[in-house]
Amino acid sequence: MAVTADTIQTALDRRRPGQSDLTTPRSEADKVEILSGLFEGKTTGTPISLLIRNQDQASHDYAHVEHAYRPSHADYTYDMKYGRRDYRGGGRSSARETAARVAAGAVAAQLLAHYGIVAQSYVSQVGAVAVPVGYEQLNLNLIESNAVRCPDPETAERMMSLIRQTRDRQDTVGGLVTGVVRGVPAGLGEPVFDKLHAELGKAMLSINAVKGFEYGSGFEGTLLFGSEHNDAFYTDEAGAVRTRTNHSGGIQGGFRMGRIFIFGWPSSP
Repeated sequence: MAVTADTIQTALDRRRPGQSDLTTPRSEADKVEILSGLFEGKTTGTPISLLIRNQDQASHDYAHVEHAYRPSHADYTYDMKYGRRDYRGGGRSSARETAARVAAGAVAAQLLAHYGIVAQSYVSQVGAVAVPVGYEQLNLNLIESNAVRCPDPETAERMMSLIRQTRDRQDTVGGLVTGVVRGVPAGLGEPVFDKLHAELGKAMLSINAVKGFEYGSGFEGTLLFGSEHNDAFYTDEAGAVRTRTNHSGGIQGGFRMGRIFIFGWPSSP
């Protein structure tokens, strides 16, 4: 399959720190180097090896925590597990490792696109400021139109204002990211331990600072009775089986059942 370095770089540029006043001031170019697995723009069937170099190292900035544990970081647990810790930014527990996820994810996205599967995500809430409507009523083409990557312009302005106010108080604020995946074939996933939503949950919860994962109606489903929450089936004009609602997020029994599913996970900037 065709894989372009430009597509990988575009994804890394979206993640890159220092791109706006809403993100960390670290300055990383995050230029990807493809070492193996591609020839003349196409995969060779061998492992794809990508390299992203760290350039903005400032180990001395962490000298003051050499003898102290940072709250809500992995310093203490690393020390207890291994008997020592790398206090110069956290080592493997640093959110810097997500650069590798983004690069690999950009390759995966190109593979999924080959099969007509498209995944999009956007910031749907920052602190108490939330997008007032569901993804169906949003123009997801507007995700990249602002620094906070919220497709609702008015809400995006309020989010950015809250982030700046919080930063000025030398504090941080959490948020919620919503993902929408289209074109997924029915039957994807396996029962019991390899359910699709279980795999998604594991992937999302392994990201630094993520404290929760939900799909479909998520925890809001507790507010509905079963008769209200069930996704009733029907056959459309083309003879395809559909559901009238999507409370299950498009997943039943651990398998994909339709063409669209949604999921979300909280994170902190």
